[in-house]
Amino acid sequence: MMFKKKILPFVVLGGFIALAMIVTNNPPETKRGKPSMAPQLNVEVQTISHQPFTVYIDSYGNVRPRTQSALQPQVSGEITSISQNFREGGFFEKGEVLVKLDDRDYVAEIDIAKANLFSAKQALAEEQARVEQAKQDWERLGNSGEPSDLVLRKPQLLAAESSVFSAQASLAKAELALERTQIKAPYTGRVLAKSVDIGQYVSQSTQLATVYAVDYVEVRLPIKNKDLPFITLPETTRVQRDKPLVEPEVSIYSKLVNTQSWQGKVVRTEGAFDDDSQQLFVVGQIDDPYGEQLNQGLPLKIGQYVSAKITGKTLQNAITIPNKAIYQGSYVFTVLDNKLLRQEISLAWQNREYALVADGLNAGDLLVLTPLGQVNSGTPIAISNKDGKQMKAQQRGPRPDKIKGKGKGEKGKQGEVGKRPNRDGAKEDKRSVANASQGANS
Repeated sequence: MMFKKKILPFVVLGGFIALAMIVTNNPPETKRGKPSMAPQLNVEVQTISHQPFTVYIDSYGNVRPRTQSALQPQVSGEITSISQNFREGGFFEKGEVLVKLDDRDYVAEIDIAKANLFSAKQALAEEQARVEQAKQDWERLGNSGEPSDLVLRKPQLLAAESSVFSAQASLAKAELALERTQIKAPYTGRVLAKSVDIGQYVSQSTQLATVYAVDYVEVRLPIKNKDLPFITLPETTRVQRDKPLVEPEVSIYSKLVNTQSWQGKVVRTEGAFDDDSQQLFVVGQIDDPYGEQLNQGLPLKIGQYVSAKITGKTLQNAITIPNKAIYQGSYVFTVLDNKLLRQEISLAWQNREYALVADGLNAGDLLVLTPLGQVNSGTPIAISNKDGKQMKAQQRGPRPDKIKGKGKGEKGKQGEVGKRPNRDGAKEDKRSVANASQGANS
């Protein structure tokens, strides 16, 4: 009995060890079916191809005049009349009289200058007669040789001539002052702000108005550093001043009232980077913005904020894709053998709509345009639309809801979903049910 008690623990321990070895050497196996190769997504694709692509660079700026001036009088006087165009927003032509000053004092100055001129001419005529008399006296006295300048009174003659010139200059100056009482437009332009009106006395330091030229307006446009390689800047070097400039076209847009646009050109490049933004600025020019070519809508205003689209370089054999196909700015999905393939890409340039691919895609690749969620490379797909053309049903494969199914529908994973029922088989089932019920009754 004692022997059994001593040996029993060793027997139990040996049994546990044998059982552990059996379990270890014979692990459980699960039967796994092969993954379904049925399409799980329907996607829209685009065939990648090399095509010419013109880069359009977006920018913005404020409208400013080509020339803006402070209109000031050159003489003093009281304003007696103003032009009907001399008002804020009024247009005027070059040489048009905008303001008239009281000119009576200047008319009197002209009369005084004329009188002084007459006196100087009279003195000159008398001196010329004295010179002629002195020459005759020299000859009558029988003197030989040429008489001296003092004998011929040449210094006195020069003084009389200078008096005439001075009187003529005084008259011209008085006439100029009278002319300046009519303040004329220096160029064809528009009044930005008016500062005076009829009855006000003005002097040479008085600002009458602020005016600007309307032959064309300018827009100062910043260019992002990443866009600089894709635009031809209109500039030359110091030794190539005569080289013809390439002036890229620019479209100016405003949505202040309705969407309006104006066409212009980039005419020059500034000589330094902006200190605040560290960007290079170019200047766009719009010719005759208020002329016959003015489109319907609100005319351009000085200081108005506008958007711009500058025509850049045209690249040959470029690959461009829509931004919606790019994920996290670094990869896209393509289709290879009816499976998704994640493809890393690098971009050379990008705007709000398109991206220029530098590396990662080749001609003939099928780019997925359909927005995808969390999907893995290798997921089976079906192409529903290719290059804008709808694919046929048999080319698209089953829909995702038919693939997943529930209950008996799971047979669809082996391709049995949607299979039409066998009418003969249904009749045989009904007969067997009827025979079974008759046997029960008997």
